[in-house]
Amino acid sequence: MTIREATTDDVDAIQDVAHASWTEDYPDILSRESIQEGFDEWYSDDLVRDSIIWSRALMLVAERDDEVVGFAHAVWNLDDKEGNILRVYVVPEHRNAGLGQQLLEETRDRLVDQGVERINAMVLEANEPGNAFYRGFGFEQVATEPITIGGDTYTECTYVLEPTEAANE
Repeated sequence: MTIREATTDDVDAIQDVAHASWTEDYPDILSRESIQEGFDEWYSDDLVRDSIIWSRALMLVAERDDEVVGFAHAVWNLDDKEGNILRVYVVPEHRNAGLGQQLLEETRDRLVDQGVERINAMVLEANEPGNAFYRGFGFEQVATEPITIGGDTYTECTYVLEPTEAANE
């Protein structure tokens, strides 16, 4: 498996991974309308492309046999030395093989290389596998707040990791 920075040629593949993940993970959490509206909003061609080329965004893809099977998306702000992991997705048929962990580790390392001292990750409260994923990596839940997706309100958990402290323990 290879992890590399995404290029604009990966837009369709990233959208395919996101669609497969949302279809698998969210039918019992989000309404059908919320899934469609959220996907259309967060994964438009322009938004994915901008996330790939923006200088304070990181979009990594995981490839297996020359096929994109996962991605991680993060942004950072050097003024407050914080980064936000917005998404880590792996297509369902390639899960439980450590790809998500590798994407998260590489994302963390690259954020630290940019001067980030605190990494936030957000996941819907009802997405227990997503919550367990971040807790298993050492993130600590610090807040919950409402988020609107497709006109419906859900609860989102915010997790924090301070990599410099974790490295010193």
